[in-house]
Amino acid sequence: MPVFSLPALDGSQFDLSDVRGKRVIFTFFRFSSCPFCNLRIDRIVKRWGEFADDTVMLGVFDADIGDLRKRMGKRDIPFTILADGDYELFTRHGVEKSFPRFVLGALRSPLTFSRAMLKGYFPMTLSISKMSTIPVDILIGEDGKIVEAHYCQDTADHLPVDRLIRFSKGE
Repeated sequence: MPVFSLPALDGSQFDLSDVRGKRVIFTFFRFSSCPFCNLRIDRIVKRWGEFADDTVMLGVFDADIGDLRKRMGKRDIPFTILADGDYELFTRHGVEKSFPRFVLGALRSPLTFSRAMLKGYFPMTLSISKMSTIPVDILIGEDGKIVEAHYCQDTADHLPVDRLIRFSKGE
């Protein structure tokens, strides 16, 4: 995993080299108001107590830091949220855009979408480019090498939270 530096939601500048020697859960989310992404974060936060105490989790969004603060600044998220407003890190890691797979995710997961809407997660973008981003989950070992890269099939697909928890514990 190449070293990078991005602005974080908490106002700091995050540098991947700062977590060298640790297991890292890294997710490329979509845009800051993505209903699926925000619901995914809620599910992880709800189970955060099951993760290893030294878990490093990073979520990067296709958004500038001001937009992230506006959409997520008041949430108590126990892991690092990053902004890649230039989409540079997404591009370097082969994150795909696919309108048909975006539609597939919406059609395949109407209950998930409904749950997100009920929680107030409304997609506040009309950008087809941002909406068509397909998430990626990457698990990085203590040696800095990628253990698993899950290029999601559609916008609602991710590695199971149980898998993330096991990885955080070294399993």
